[in-house]
Amino acid sequence: MTQLKENAYFIGAGGIGMANLERYLLSRGCHVAGYDKTPSELTRQLEKEGVLMTFTDSPSEIPTGFRNPDTTFVVFTPAVPSDSPILNWFREKGFEVMKRSELLGKITRQSKSICVAGSHGKTTTTSMIANILRQSRVGCNAFLGGILRNIQSNLVVCKGSEWSVIEADEYDRSFHRLTPTIAVVTSVDPDHLDIYGDEEGYLEGFAHFTSLIQEGGSLLLHTGLKLRPRLKPGVAQMTYSGGPEGDWHAEDISYGEGKITFTLVGPSQRIEGLSPGVPVEINIDNAVAAAAAALLAGATPEEVKKGLEEFRGAKRRFEILLDGSETDSVLIDDYAHSPNEVRASIRSVKRLYPGRKLTVVFQPHLYTRTRDFAEGFSEALSEADGVIMPEIYPARELPIPGVDSQLILDRVECGDKTFCERKDLLNLIKSRKFDILMTLGAADIDVLLPEITEILKQQQGKGRKAKTDNG
Repeated sequence: MTQLKENAYFIGAGGIGMANLERYLLSRGCHVAGYDKTPSELTRQLEKEGVLMTFTDSPSEIPTGFRNPDTTFVVFTPAVPSDSPILNWFREKGFEVMKRSELLGKITRQSKSICVAGSHGKTTTTSMIANILRQSRVGCNAFLGGILRNIQSNLVVCKGSEWSVIEADEYDRSFHRLTPTIAVVTSVDPDHLDIYGDEEGYLEGFAHFTSLIQEGGSLLLHTGLKLRPRLKPGVAQMTYSGGPEGDWHAEDISYGEGKITFTLVGPSQRIEGLSPGVPVEINIDNAVAAAAAALLAGATPEEVKKGLEEFRGAKRRFEILLDGSETDSVLIDDYAHSPNEVRASIRSVKRLYPGRKLTVVFQPHLYTRTRDFAEGFSEALSEADGVIMPEIYPARELPIPGVDSQLILDRVECGDKTFCERKDLLNLIKSRKFDILMTLGAADIDVLLPEITEILKQQQGKGRKAKTDNG
């Protein structure tokens, strides 16, 4: 690996993508400190693991041991404002300052790498690959965009492994820093148009990503995508899907007893009895891609079967928090933040729980995304039985005139739809009874999940008693 200095300071240190790099550097004996705007469960965990954290954007908060440019380098996320006092202090003092994607590129450049890109599906697919390889003879160092529930971390370290598994983020063109041995593209539904301008620009960003695959490498491309790859000579292109199409695909799909089982068919492979540990329909696609990538990296069919079956999912990726066995309600959380993801999540719930009433709490993320995809979100949400929608979560953006949650909600075609300010959401949930409640979106709705879970637990029996009393 490229030699790095002994100290690392992270600006935006509480981000999920930053956390795996902080943990990786700690595992290599590096001293790590950082700033983030607000404390969270993740920052508290990072502090326990050895990261020195501050929550005030002031140079005076930088620890003494991290104030020497000869021994410290600095990493920041694109979401950090350009006028950040800490960031500008480091720049003015001559420190080596790099984006997160640059550090990831440095760490992984000298390894073989599996890089998973896509507007949706990449976190789950990356996590599946990591869970297969970490238990296999191949091993891997994996940098995930979500917490792998099997290990309660977003970093996998297998010392001595020559493979890295990387979630390749297209935001800010970060994935252009990578040089994949095996690349997976799950989807190219337009997103981040504040960066790419339009769909054509977005597709060009992915085409450039495919041009970075090393000679002799492989591209696994989901069937039906508009993407036109640009590959070096000697790079093998293969398609995949969770249906009957593609060089890698699924056959003999069966649902039953809370499981999905299928046969994986590849160019020279046929593996029966694969069963992803998180049994939702979209995970057939993800499992086909993960299995194919792991096999190409050298895992055995038996290791693939074991890794998929024992996969417990990534946090916030169709995470079932209450399964209805001990409460009157089912509670599911999913990071779905594009219209296609929202539609897939809703349809998965409908298939898992036929005939039951699904209410969705969807918190829009970003003004630009709401403006660009309002119609698609409305159509997807209309497949739910009820919709509750708080105000837009702005993240890094300033408001756009005329863009608010009502832009989506007004077009939703289901009888039970409600706007509710986020500050009033818990009281609204307390006042109602839910059959299935699902929280959706890339915003900070997950912060409320512990309280929502407790509210639904406390309602245990009340809904059932009311039904009995009413005959």
